Amino acid sequence: MREWLAGWVRELVDPLIPHYSPGGARVRLGANVALHDDAAAELETFARPLWGLAPLAAGGGFFGHWDLVRRGLASGTDPGHPEYWGEPGDGDQRIVEMAALGFALALAPERLWDPLTGAERDRLAAWLATALERETTDNNWRFFGVLVSLGLDKVGIFHDKAGVEARLDRLETYSLGDGWYADGPTERRDYYVPWAMHFYGLIYAALSGDGPRSARFTDRAARFAADFQHWFAGTGAAVPYGRSLTYRFAQAAFWGALAFAGVEALPWGVIKGQLLRNLRWWRDRPILDNGLLSVGYAYAQPTLAEQYNAPGSPYWAMKAFLPLALPGTHPFWTAEEAPAPPSAEVSAQPHAGAVLMRTERGRHVVALASRQHHSWVRHGGQKYAKFAYSSHFGFSVPAGGSGLEQGAHDSMLALSDDGTHYRAREVPLDHTLTGGRLYSRWQVAPDVEVETWLIARPPWHVRVHRLRTGRHLHSAEGGFAIDRDLPLDRRARLGMAGARGAAGLSAIHDLGAARAGEMVEALPGTNVMARRTFIPTLVAEHPPGEHLLVTAVLGLVHDPSGGWPEPPAVPDPTGGLP
Repeated sequence: MREWLAGWVRELVDPLIPHYSPGGARVRLGANVALHDDAAAELETFARPLWGLAPLAAGGGFFGHWDLVRRGLASGTDPGHPEYWGEPGDGDQRIVEMAALGFALALAPERLWDPLTGAERDRLAAWLATALERETTDNNWRFFGVLVSLGLDKVGIFHDKAGVEARLDRLETYSLGDGWYADGPTERRDYYVPWAMHFYGLIYAALSGDGPRSARFTDRAARFAADFQHWFAGTGAAVPYGRSLTYRFAQAAFWGALAFAGVEALPWGVIKGQLLRNLRWWRDRPILDNGLLSVGYAYAQPTLAEQYNAPGSPYWAMKAFLPLALPGTHPFWTAEEAPAPPSAEVSAQPHAGAVLMRTERGRHVVALASRQHHSWVRHGGQKYAKFAYSSHFGFSVPAGGSGLEQGAHDSMLALSDDGTHYRAREVPLDHTLTGGRLYSRWQVAPDVEVETWLIARPPWHVRVHRLRTGRHLHSAEGGFAIDRDLPLDRRARLGMAGARGAAGLSAIHDLGAARAGEMVEALPGTNVMARRTFIPTLVAEHPPGEHLLVTAVLGLVHDPSGGWPEPPAVPDPTGGLP
């Protein structure tokens, strides 16, 4: 298995080699439409493979192009060279990639530092040190200077530690308890918690020798593992949620970082299984384009990209290969891979504002969400504020603003004045989590307010909406989007819509007012899992006033034999609701 991972690193990096510039510093994959300039984007593609290559080297693995990487380091940090990466400014994307270089120096100096000339070393060290002088975004970016510092320490370069300590102190203020962090002073508790906050903290703990602080980082990671394991299905698939999903299997990097830092938060075989199942799941997805990682999730999907995603951004996924730095005798490698242990069907996680439902013997995980939001990123409302996210059905982002087909409103209640232009929950105004029940209050206009309760009834979930409107409205409430490229039996009638077949089963039922069922044929490329989907949807019109909408939603990975499953009974949906 160790050789399989090492081979995969080389398999991912080798197709990049023809794209290196003559001086080795710039790796050009295509048009850069990200926020940052071309030099930063080409540095990004140079640096991010080092998240996998440095552990490969540290563990004794072979890579045949270190001379090219060293040439790039020398060229990119030489102000007199035409391929110079440029000096970073405050909040510069270069600082993100400098962290990868600092990490690589810390793990593999004999490959990246020792063969350089004295002048090349001086220029590389001076360029990296500028990261310690710059301001960064007040979130996980605070760790980047810390990783640069670890690299400079490893190669014996003196630098001022006061700024590093200040960064570390600030990072610790993001701790929420129970092993959770916020990504800075925000409502975001997404994959940046495991693949950034914990990942970097565990690297720091393993390399710094800082006793008390390292102990806090490892203790938080061990606590977080108990919650994070619920985000993965037994198939290896994780629940897609939040921004930067093009980083793909970085979502499992946390499990490898536990091993790197020697934190047996769960039995080693279980930790090993969590990482390897996720990687095998990704191996079965069409995520490569001529050998290069594409921008997207389960396939090349440019619509999903953030405004900071350049062509080389997906190579952050290589963080998942960190265990390659460990010797073959480490218990992570010697332990027999084990399945996830049995767990409760419902896991309430207040810090995330989520309830995780684990159904079909662990083969399907659904996250019900009520708290998080991030309107700055592209499609932020869809990435954070839908009602439900599925490890099998994923979620959808819009391809336009006209009609239900373009809007792709799965797992949302979308509201419209004209029946063409719809809006849904983006920023919850209030939110609570009690047991397996989530509450939020939200608005799409000053005179249109909705209170939503999400109730876990595995494998179903129930949604109750109290809609107050001062105007006439059209509504459309979607279930899970289902792959329409596979054979499906579709059904749409008064009070219900659904589809079932080789892609599983997705159904939505109206338990209150008689809304009409409709199968919406969403535009291609909107769903993160399937290229073309149907969305079972309930549609209605509402005059000004107050309306109660009660909905039951079901998603199954495997279509059961027999008739259509009956929704759960909700004898008094308003009972206990304020």
